[in-house]
Amino acid sequence: MKVANGYEFVAMLEEIAPKKLAMENDPIGLQIGDLSKKVRKVMFTLDVLEEVVEEAVRKNVDMIIAHHPFLFRPLKKIDMTTTEGRMIRKLIKHDIIVYAAHTNLDIADGGVNDILAKLLALQNTTWIVPTHTENYMKIAVYVPEDSVEHVRLALMQNGAGKLGAEYEECSFRTYGTGEFKPSKKANPTIGEKGELTSVGEVKLEAIVPHSVADKVLKAVRIAHPYEEPAIDLIHLQNLKEQKGLGRIGTLKKEKSIEAFIEDLKGALAIDHVRFIGDPSKIVKKVAIIGGDGNKFIHDVKRSGADVYVTGDIYYHTGHDLLAIDLPTIDAGHNIEKVMKSYLKNVFEERAENLKYEAEFIVSEVHTDPFTFL
Repeated sequence: MKVANGYEFVAMLEEIAPKKLAMENDPIGLQIGDLSKKVRKVMFTLDVLEEVVEEAVRKNVDMIIAHHPFLFRPLKKIDMTTTEGRMIRKLIKHDIIVYAAHTNLDIADGGVNDILAKLLALQNTTWIVPTHTENYMKIAVYVPEDSVEHVRLALMQNGAGKLGAEYEECSFRTYGTGEFKPSKKANPTIGEKGELTSVGEVKLEAIVPHSVADKVLKAVRIAHPYEEPAIDLIHLQNLKEQKGLGRIGTLKKEKSIEAFIEDLKGALAIDHVRFIGDPSKIVKKVAIIGGDGNKFIHDVKRSGADVYVTGDIYYHTGHDLLAIDLPTIDAGHNIEKVMKSYLKNVFEERAENLKYEAEFIVSEVHTDPFTFL
């Protein structure tokens, strides 16, 4: 077993919620600490509050992974008499790393909005607001037959071969004969200098996201036995992948808004919601955006949703929702707490596969500031 450092756990998080997915100006990533530190215990939290920091100190946590960035706005000073200042001092004193995955975790496949949609039993879901387009390329590499599996693994382990959300390690092989004549200065793996050589080869093809193409190329060159491997990299015009914020999907059976709200409260483990609109309407198509959903009301209306589930709806936005006739459930920002157990489960599985010696826990601090009396 290996004790991993902060960088290695960040790499794990990057596979789940790549930083490239984050919205502009979202202060994700390292907030406090030294990522070269060895990490034996990781705690997941929605918010980094003083009580959460005290919990981390008490439980000997090495790294906090939060959904909401602790340092959301640039600091002008660190006053140790303030709550923020005390938190920073405690985190530094106890050498605790704080790392945030915010809108990138909202947008990512399997992330916050997918978890919420799954808990509400939504089917045939797609995003509401497009935020990111990924162009694809095709890589074709010519490999001697006895080295195909080694090169294939280099492709797949570095981001190639993923087709859609449900298929991975996709590739195609074509068998043929490769010919080459090494110069007198060459250092051929197969064949003799100055002589034409014929070798049974496989053309190994896979698709590659443009963002990882350089990484895949480097890995293939390292894994390939030839001094000068033949590699084609082709831009694909017919394959793009879009990602976006929020999810919209359908219920298995239509129901009244009142019945839907009762089901929602049970699914999200909450006691109260705020509602805007006509409660007598029937629901079949549901849109959900975790967190603050005020600025997206017109996107949701255009999506054809029967009801919109989100948090932190402003007073005047409520009037706008009535004006456009979009029934809306404000379930509170705190529903995003579902990310804690999700990340814990994914990290445990991946750490076991990588043979990392680490413990993963979720914060037990209730961070919702609102109490209904």
